Amino acid sequence: MRTIPIPVDVTKLQVTCVKPAKPRLVNKDTGEIKRDKDGNVMYELTLLFEDEFSRMELVKVSITPEPQVIAGEEVVPVGLVGYVWEQGGRWGISYRAKSFVPAGSAGTGADL
Repeated sequence: MRTIPIPVDVTKLQVTCVKPAKPRLVNKDTGEIKRDKDGNVMYELTLLFEDEFSRMELVKVSITPEPQVIAGEEVVPVGLVGYVWEQGGRWGISYRAKSFVPAGSAGTGADL
């Protein structure tokens, strides 16, 4: 399956951090940490996405370097993209962001 990044429009979503960033693991048994193509440690942030109809979903988003985001903080993911994956008959969508900015701060408009 070809991996094509799908941009995610977050302008109508409220995004809250529910778990602080932790290194993303390749293998939970060995503790091997996932790295990006440049060798940087990938971090995983658990976020709560809420839409205008109050529907909510927990989403894990990968990022590098480690974001300075704390649990309970409302944020805006910048450059959020989704990637469809398939492995062993299972499939899903993984997410990656370029950065996070505090919700309501300047610079959260056109650069999303």
